[in-house]
Amino acid sequence: MCVILASRGGWRRLKGLSSYVALLLGLDALARPAVLSHFGLQSVQYRYFYWLTDVALALGAFLLVCSFFRRACTQEDKVWRFVRLLLVFVFLVVVAVSALSLTRHYTHLYTMFIVEFSQNLYFACLVLNTLLYLMMQQLGINDDELGLLICGLGVQFAGEAALLALYHLTVGERFTTLVFSFLNPACTLGMLLTWSYAILKMPQAVPVRSRRREQPVLAEAVADWHAMAR
Repeated sequence: MCVILASRGGWRRLKGLSSYVALLLGLDALARPAVLSHFGLQSVQYRYFYWLTDVALALGAFLLVCSFFRRACTQEDKVWRFVRLLLVFVFLVVVAVSALSLTRHYTHLYTMFIVEFSQNLYFACLVLNTLLYLMMQQLGINDDELGLLICGLGVQFAGEAALLALYHLTVGERFTTLVFSFLNPACTLGMLLTWSYAILKMPQAVPVRSRRREQPVLAEAVADWHAMAR
């Protein structure tokens, strides 16, 4: 993915996506395995490092969704002003809901808040990503590359949410833990493959245009045709 972004000029054109990919590479692919090999799977150091980096990745995913919303609303300033307030409100709600876990876990305040905040933020990203896709369909936004990028992110969010729900329902049984350890990276791989296809298929940014803005142009063309016919 990094090679594709570098060869296609994506580091400048897709700054939000490139930043998230770099964060994913640095934390999940390099830093976590290094800490794991040094301290071990059952160590306190690795557990703290894992959840702290998970919060960083969740924040990166949220900012990436925000950048997708901004791109989709390039020609819709009124919609963007509303969406911007909605994104801030959703983030504050996630922080408030996560803080409620502090009232239930007095002995593990720090760790439980991190876990709750990370999982709640990922779920919020899943909902926002779905709303973004529906908004693009409703406004008639013609940006195939953005649509594929959103679908790739949806593979990651939906897969992880389903696996976490299964994990909690089965109270962390051994088989579920094994499935989670394999399918979670598979979802990330599916996201990266979808993004790679989107960038290779659409190497240049596609202009964002709403059908509502195309209607006056179509009406003028019809009027000109009638005038010529007369």
